[in-house]
Amino acid sequence: MSDELSAIRDTVQTYLDGLYEGDVEKLGRAFHPTSALTHVVDGELKILPRAQWFEAVKNRPSPQASGLPREDHVLTIDLIGPSMAHVKLKCAIPPRYFTDILSLLKVDGRWQVAQKVFMTETRAG
Repeated sequence: MSDELSAIRDTVQTYLDGLYEGDVEKLGRAFHPTSALTHVVDGELKILPRAQWFEAVKNRPSPQASGLPREDHVLTIDLIGPSMAHVKLKCAIPPRYFTDILSLLKVDGRWQVAQKVFMTETRAG
């Protein structure tokens, strides 16, 4: 079990590193090609396919390049079974602060994010 938790942590760390660095290659290693991001905007459910999210990441300055402090931490990891896990974490691209719920599946022998559901809070600096 500790090997699985370590592998899940590695996937999540790759995601967080990719997000902070603006590195879609790292994000691509963490997120399954069919994955999507789901959130609510003005009361409406929005689904953003991985490819569209990657374009947005490529076309914005990364938090690292912008000199923003790194603000991310894993709150919980729940290993549900041999091929399914649930991770809750916090991360930020100030002034936007995110809470992510990641559903991971073990596909082709490695843990990958199958779905990300998140919420955003905007805070004044």
